[in-house]
Amino acid sequence: MNTIGAAKFKERCLALLSNLDPDGLVITKRGKPVARLLPYEQEHSELIGSLRHKTTVVGDILTTGVEWHADGES
Repeated sequence: MNTIGAAKFKERCLALLSNLDPDGLVITKRGKPVARLLPYEQEHSELIGSLRHKTTVVGDILTTGVEWHADGES
């Protein structure tokens, strides 16, 4: 996890927020950690159903269309 001093964080706050990695950032004051900044986790549940009526299924989606036999015969 990266660390940054409070004064430097204040100067570069917006840029740091735009490029925040998943591990986050520890903000220090006089060399001691005072805060940890973590990215806000997005809810994936909002994606469920978001493409409804925007996609079309063509063909059989449950098969590749290739026939095979377990005993090696084609």
